[in-house]
Amino acid sequence: MNDTICALATAQGGALSVIRISGNDAVSIVSKIFVPKGGAPLKERKSHTVVFGDVCTDCVEVLDEALVTIMKGPHSYTGEDTVEISCHASPYITQQIMITLLELGARQARPGEFTMRAFLNGKMDLSRAEAVADLIASTSRASHRLAMNQLKGGFSNELGMLRDKLLRLTSLMELELDFSEEDVAFADRGELMQLCGSIESVISRLADSFSVGNAVKNGVPVAIVGETNTGKSTLLNALLHEERAIVSDICGTTRDTVEGVMTLSGVTFRFIDTAGLRETHDVIERIGIERTLEQLKKSSIALWLIDPTAERQQIEEIASRLLPVCRGKKLAVLVNKCDAVDPITLSKMMEWGMAMVEKHGQGAEWNKRDLWAISARQGTNMDRLEEFLVRSASLPAISAGDVVVTNVRHYEALKRALENIKEVKQSLADGISGDLVSEPLRAAIRNLSEIIGEVTNDEVLGNIFANFCIGK
Repeated sequence: MNDTICALATAQGGALSVIRISGNDAVSIVSKIFVPKGGAPLKERKSHTVVFGDVCTDCVEVLDEALVTIMKGPHSYTGEDTVEISCHASPYITQQIMITLLELGARQARPGEFTMRAFLNGKMDLSRAEAVADLIASTSRASHRLAMNQLKGGFSNELGMLRDKLLRLTSLMELELDFSEEDVAFADRGELMQLCGSIESVISRLADSFSVGNAVKNGVPVAIVGETNTGKSTLLNALLHEERAIVSDICGTTRDTVEGVMTLSGVTFRFIDTAGLRETHDVIERIGIERTLEQLKKSSIALWLIDPTAERQQIEEIASRLLPVCRGKKLAVLVNKCDAVDPITLSKMMEWGMAMVEKHGQGAEWNKRDLWAISARQGTNMDRLEEFLVRSASLPAISAGDVVVTNVRHYEALKRALENIKEVKQSLADGISGDLVSEPLRAAIRNLSEIIGEVTNDEVLGNIFANFCIGK
């Protein structure tokens, strides 16, 4: 935290590049390579000003004309003196500037180090710092809105109100301990129980929102499953409009999961092409089949492909393995390769597919309209499949003020806090003494504090900011 860091903050390929420098010596280091075209030297310039001049790496030859922005701490992103050099995006120019900055005493910034310094300098809490990465990675309007709301402090405000209630509850319990010999009660146990119920309700709402938030952020998981050579990889490629998976007439081509992401009607879907199910002695293929079932368990939507040339016994065997795993999932049954068979065979396959779901698919969210014929190769009825996916995602509309949990770390902390509150409620109901009730209350406060970074450690910070891009 005492040294000065620098990094290229823009991606290559544009017309301009921005090099960011932050730390106590940021202004003095840049002053050694930058000559303003008129006016006072850089060190004498006011904060939040932009200066036009020449970048000279050897104090003689002009490397480039550039704009330099000065932001003096604590009124900067990191809370430290920060300088940004906006130059032309020549790889040679940016490389020479970076080399010179390093020679003058700056250090190459690690991924996310600028944002980590902003957190450590009190410019933002940890949940807002994590929202910066989510904002950069947002791929849809909904994920952008969630990231912006968290960045603006919507989630932090909710947590702040929860902590205030918990602190009030804890203070009342611990105040009773101070006067335990006088047998003084500072709060009615019924009132404390009511307050706990209110806190539990809010934490439960936030924790329950994770399923929606995770789907918005990472995409609704959709598993494409079925027997070998039913056209699963062809369907994945058709949905993504690109050749993502290898397509072959050889059975067992896909031995591991292949994923792809696309957005339909503002909803992001994460499609998983899986290994086809069949009896096999190939060790690698058997591992792929095990992963198929694991991915199916994790998915929200399942697309079961049936080959119209298969025998009923084959379909029965596959259905008995796949459909029980689809309990609680949205299910579509697709008879593929409809362009390659006659209408009578196709009708028979549709009947078999319906019979299999009725026999083995109890608990799956399915009705008769979710069974139809397609041709992944020809694109037949793909519009109907896309309509099914959007309908099955059933994600609520995300407005600018919604507080939705999208981060696994936050979700885990909320779950722990929820267990703490349930323990407090049970203790109050059982008439347990105040000193024993106070311990889970303090644990709940610690768990909520971990989310915003009031309680943390270097390992947690390292894991969080390691996922950032360099320059941010």
